[in-house]
Amino acid sequence: MKKTMLTGLVLAATLGTASAQFKLNSKAIGAVGKGVKAATFSDAEAAKLAKEAVDWMDEHNTVAGPQDPYTIRLNKIFDKHKNEDGLSLNYKVYKVVDINAFACADGSVRVFSALMDKMTDQELLAIIGHEIGHVKNHDSRDAMRAAYKRAAISDAASSQSGAVNTLSQSQLGDLANAILESSYSRKQESEADNFGYDFLKKHNYDVMAMASAFKKLQALGSGDKKSTMQKMMSSHPDSGARAEEVEKKAKKDGLAKGK
Repeated sequence: MKKTMLTGLVLAATLGTASAQFKLNSKAIGAVGKGVKAATFSDAEAAKLAKEAVDWMDEHNTVAGPQDPYTIRLNKIFDKHKNEDGLSLNYKVYKVVDINAFACADGSVRVFSALMDKMTDQELLAIIGHEIGHVKNHDSRDAMRAAYKRAAISDAASSQSGAVNTLSQSQLGDLANAILESSYSRKQESEADNFGYDFLKKHNYDVMAMASAFKKLQALGSGDKKSTMQKMMSSHPDSGARAEEVEKKAKKDGLAKGK
């Protein structure tokens, strides 16, 4: 995937067809408001920045229309989950070849059509449940804060008080990439896994779909061309262990179908 800049997932060069790649462009993203303090980055500030980034992505990528089969399928799966665990969520499909999905601090959930081609409905629920977990657990906010802070420091844009006045276009690019490429700790990943599992269990979905989704992503990550999500999954030495952990929990809960 050719990156020019953005998190959760990345944008790429040309648009207009389902074969387009995810596109990012720092010049299209507006300047961040003055006076944001990186050290005390609030949920509201993270949501504001996330919305600005997602609005740009929506504008510069091929979004499936309301009558598109991908949108119809996604709505069928997720319409009942627009308000989940205190979060206000909105869902769209990017018609791109990259295999990915992400949820941002503002509640925007974006699913790539190529991922939908590979996953069952239940597996999509598992993946998005995991991503929503990062938002609910404030991982998305913390990743945004860290990226914002690094960008400010790298360009000497912060004052002694830590207040960032504005971000340059290159810094906005770094910030955008952080949305799609956030690196979470094992603890954060484990907690997001737990959230995703509990999400499936609470709504009477197949919890084993989380294990099968992990295994599919791990297998997909073995190819030459890898998306951000594929690289993340294939680079995790414990990807198989995470699937096994789901299976163990499912067995304990009496939900391990076929086990």
